[in-house]
Amino acid sequence: MIAEFLITGPETSKPTIALAHGAGAAMDSPFMAAFADGLAGRGLRVVRFEFPYMAERRATGRKRPPDRAAVLIETWTAVIQHFGADRLVIGGKSMGGRIASMVAEDAGVLGLACLGYPFHPPGRPEKTRTEHLKSLKTPALFLQGTRDTLGNEDDVTGYALSPAIHLHWLEDGDHGFKPRKKSGRTEAQNWEDAIEALSAFAASLDSPGTRA
Repeated sequence: MIAEFLITGPETSKPTIALAHGAGAAMDSPFMAAFADGLAGRGLRVVRFEFPYMAERRATGRKRPPDRAAVLIETWTAVIQHFGADRLVIGGKSMGGRIASMVAEDAGVLGLACLGYPFHPPGRPEKTRTEHLKSLKTPALFLQGTRDTLGNEDDVTGYALSPAIHLHWLEDGDHGFKPRKKSGRTEAQNWEDAIEALSAFAASLDSPGTRA
């Protein structure tokens, strides 16, 4: 099912971090590449892959919508089986992280890392995607821009989320963590902040089966 893996960083790394792309951009987008390179520079192995619809788009050049949820879940399950749950932190950008959050518990992975979780559709804060996050036991890091239109700081702090989830806020960041010029911060600074937080989170998961 997986056409290819894009692997960055040392093979001896534990844990390995598997990251899935969001709905609209591929595994080698600037965002995904920055996180893979930044984590690899800190001694972590990063695995990237594409869901079938994105792999088909790469092969044909034709855009198509994301696969059905069942296919996305099946793809994530295959990735976990390939690399081994006991050495993996799984997650990804937006949709990729959301699907990872749906399989993490049953798969028994070391941890979960969501890079801009889509807590709700744009402009629909009442239509939450949080039910399965209320009882999550897998240690999780959610990296979120404070003004993300799919879950800003005001929205998310009011949700009932599992204590296993740690929220790390990126100052004035949008869904891709980009701040406004008037904030005095840059996209690169927020990406670096997020990469450092994810690296520290991975380092804290030093024993298989760790649970918060």
